Amino acid sequence: MPRSVNAVASRARRKKVLKQTKGQFSARKNVWTVAKNSWEKGLTYAYRDRKAKKRDFRSLWIVRINAAAHEYGMTYSTFMGKIHAANIDLNRKVLADLALNNPEAFKAIVEKIK
Repeated sequence: MPRSVNAVASRARRKKVLKQTKGQFSARKNVWTVAKNSWEKGLTYAYRDRKAKKRDFRSLWIVRINAAAHEYGMTYSTFMGKIHAANIDLNRKVLADLALNNPEAFKAIVEKIK
């Protein structure tokens, strides 16, 4: 009995991966073994960087809040300590946005906690 290899499914699987590596450089886009490795590594980076993105944005917000707090003679840690003591429930994302786009509102918050 001849060996059945199901070439249709194999070809479809390879085409799917090659389609996802479209736009990559050199052999990464059209050589199956290289493209498969590149695709798998890309998935790993995507998973890792979805987590890293959260850390990066939190870090950015802290830098922005710190810069805005320094304009009023406060460090980031004292600012956040006073804001929690005053029971002002604004997260870092909102505070950073206020500091950047609405300095009057940020100043009002600083005046309230001093």
